[in-house]
Amino acid sequence: MISLGALSGALEQGLVYAVMALGVYITFRVLNFPDLTVDGSFPLGAAIAARLIYTGGDPVVATLVAPVLGFVAGATTGVLNTKLKISGLLAGILTMTALYSVNLRIMGRANIPLLRSATVLTTLTGLGVPGGCAALILFSVTALVAKLLLDAFLRTEFGLALRATGDNEVMIRSLGVNTDSMKIIGLGLSNALVALCGAMVAQYQGFADIGMGIGMVVAGLASVIIGGAIIAPSSTGLATFGVVAGSVIYRFAVFVALRLGFAPTDLKIVTAALVVIALSGPVIRRTLGMERRRALGHGKAEASSENVFARNH
Repeated sequence: MISLGALSGALEQGLVYAVMALGVYITFRVLNFPDLTVDGSFPLGAAIAARLIYTGGDPVVATLVAPVLGFVAGATTGVLNTKLKISGLLAGILTMTALYSVNLRIMGRANIPLLRSATVLTTLTGLGVPGGCAALILFSVTALVAKLLLDAFLRTEFGLALRATGDNEVMIRSLGVNTDSMKIIGLGLSNALVALCGAMVAQYQGFADIGMGIGMVVAGLASVIIGGAIIAPSSTGLATFGVVAGSVIYRFAVFVALRLGFAPTDLKIVTAALVVIALSGPVIRRTLGMERRRALGHGKAEASSENVFARNH
């Protein structure tokens, strides 16, 4: 029997990780940039928020500082790629690797507990929000605001230039747009959202851990792909809504996997399998369509031959 609390927990996780998925959407869909910085900027946001809260800082301020450092991390990858001419994939790997040491330096150890510290969730509870609804309300509002702000930004002149950079960099550069700046700012905004998500997840689960970012880029990519497969991204608003929906669906898929008996250590392979299925969906549908048309054509050919045989006899 599945409890309502368990379903609510899966929904909360889907909404909070939707913020991270929106960041991944900027790099993979808008900029067409394979950014692996996510695996480092996610724990970066968690590390700085946990460190500030653990030392007595205000949880709201700690949460807002995280995206600032996340922007710096993403911009670093952009500088490595645009100014030093390092490939995008390698630039992300280099930044992610360096962030491991940075995160350890910020935290001072591998794990910081927050169970007895004030967080944004306990702040909401202190304002009169019921404790059982605080996380759901906070994450719903945060995901909605992030989606709407991203939609509005991508419709601005700067946002259109950013989208054009991902579509056709050579063409938009010929129109006088500084594509290097577009990439640096786009990567910065992406990782700012990822770090914000990391800060909230750390407070939600009650600790920050140096290894909590492993596989985050794959999880974010899974949300983007699943959302795009379910909701046709005919507009920016629908595309970002699909990302949020994909994040929720992905977390429910993880929840179902755990209920079916998979160990928590198996979740990475479950994530990889979901991404493979989502990516291969168009190929599978195309193959099934060809087989269906082939079978239909074969059936018509047989019917035609039977009609000819009947007329001759």
